[in-house]
Amino acid sequence: MSKILIVEDEESIAELEKDYLELSGFEVEIENRGDTGLERALKEEFDLFILDLMLPGTDGFEICKRIRQVKNTPILMVSAKKDDIDKIRGLGLGADDYITKPFSPSELVARVKAHLSRYDRLIGSGSKQNEIIEIRGLKIDKTARRVYINGVEKNFTTKEFDLLTFLAQNPNHVFTKEELFTNIWGMESVGDIATVTVHIKKIREKIEYDTSKPQYIETIWGVGYRFKV
Repeated sequence: MSKILIVEDEESIAELEKDYLELSGFEVEIENRGDTGLERALKEEFDLFILDLMLPGTDGFEICKRIRQVKNTPILMVSAKKDDIDKIRGLGLGADDYITKPFSPSELVARVKAHLSRYDRLIGSGSKQNEIIEIRGLKIDKTARRVYINGVEKNFTTKEFDLLTFLAQNPNHVFTKEELFTNIWGMESVGDIATVTVHIKKIREKIEYDTSKPQYIETIWGVGYRFKV
């Protein structure tokens, strides 16, 4: 059963959309604020998003932009605005469709089904998907070499990315500084393993909530480091 998130501040419209979609076999969740809708869209798994444009907290344009930074999930924008500039902006930010109010619920359902079907075909087309590591809000896109914390991208240097990825791919394994230096730097540098400590510190500053109590990369005193899962 496909799961859909509706972000719509007009409760009567949201409930009407939900009723018709549920009758068509979809599981539907509703958020009436943009900020809470964005938070759920980034943290939870949905198969399609329906976004109103004018929302309290965060507007539909910003939600669409933030989703597209980390997900390819289909997005349908819904608005009472008929201006072409809004449609162009929405589609330019990555929305898959734009529906103008008022619209018939059956039209909405038809478009939802069409976009889900199209997305399923794309996913199953045999095209190579990005290799992703996801652990408790940390997302490492190995293919694109990008790192996100709760949907927010963090900038990493080449060696920071390589070191984080190596540790995350070998969870709960304790590595000495010498082992990490050999695996990540190899023959590129000579001898100074203190660079491992420096890079661990920089990585923690980017991914840990509290660097004094790291949740991802633990220090094993007298030995080295371990990625905790």
